[in-house]
Amino acid sequence: MNALEYTKKLTSFESTSVLSNVPVTDYVEETLVKLGFRTERVEYDDDNGVRKANVIGKRGEATGGLAYFGHTDVVPADPWFTAEHGPFEPTVKGARLYARGSCDMKGSISCMLAAAEQIPAAEQKHPLYITCTADEEIGYGGAKQVAERSELFREMAAGDTRGIIGEPTRLEVVYAHKGTYGFIATSRGRAAHSSTREGINANLAMIPFLAEMKRIHDETEADERWQHKEFDPPGISWNIGINDHTKALNITPPQSVCTVYFRPPPGIDAEQLVDRARAAANECGLDFKIRSKGDALYLDPKSAFVTEMLELAGRRTPQTVCYGTDGGMLRDLKQLVVFGPGDIAQAHTHDEWVALEQLERGAESYAAAIRKWCC
Repeated sequence: MNALEYTKKLTSFESTSVLSNVPVTDYVEETLVKLGFRTERVEYDDDNGVRKANVIGKRGEATGGLAYFGHTDVVPADPWFTAEHGPFEPTVKGARLYARGSCDMKGSISCMLAAAEQIPAAEQKHPLYITCTADEEIGYGGAKQVAERSELFREMAAGDTRGIIGEPTRLEVVYAHKGTYGFIATSRGRAAHSSTREGINANLAMIPFLAEMKRIHDETEADERWQHKEFDPPGISWNIGINDHTKALNITPPQSVCTVYFRPPPGIDAEQLVDRARAAANECGLDFKIRSKGDALYLDPKSAFVTEMLELAGRRTPQTVCYGTDGGMLRDLKQLVVFGPGDIAQAHTHDEWVALEQLERGAESYAAAIRKWCC
């Protein structure tokens, strides 16, 4: 099968992060076995009791070689842009394939499967690893499980295996990305008719906390110590959300919820900011909970691996990106870049698509990488 055929198959599985990704993982594992890989499963139940699965495949002997990482979960597809076909009914129109996950990132996984199919296992002198994870879109839970529990991942790290995160970069070589942090602060009150003295307005305790969140936002926008000039934007993008979830104007809100999601560049001590937010929450009497955390990724742009990747990709200069990837959980791999087909601008959109040309070039590039480091 070629990359387009694999992408059509993978995107036909509805694997939104709130659902189980076991069916699509089963298909990936069956494909890996057919291609001569031995496989390892790392499964777990998420916080809602939904079964999730990661699969790690290895083909070839010895150590070193090349490792590829992709995720099989996708974001929700509501709304979808057309009634002609659903988000899990992959459809080619012109030079594009439309489907949820086509760009982010089942198209990339498909390119690696197609590349592995092109190259006979007998030609390999070093191993090829292919890892597909769950829950990347909601906090990198699958990659965390792989890093902690997978024997094959420990083998990759011990063998100093070169790694590629296949997120969409338009096949530009990315040597660094920002980390991700998310936390939630909740104020508790008591609902009552607002004309009485019986209610406790949860927003009143939230207001001073929001003032501190605004101070942190302004500080990180102005102070260069919270910024990294290799990124655009250079700051941490301290994003504040607020909602009291009260449906009528004459009810004292029984709860008030503030969310903050931010993206610290490499070298930034994000825990200082989290500690400040936690201290402010405690002072205001709010509940405080970390919802997600992923490390930044940074590889010396002048390193040998980046230089070799640039030569392979036909590029002159490596790039940085401001989104996060599973790479933040895979820090035991010392040679790790982001490199994949598709444009991040198409990811998570109501009409997600991937260019057919990107699928073709992606499979060619991954095949070249396998030949270079495995054969």
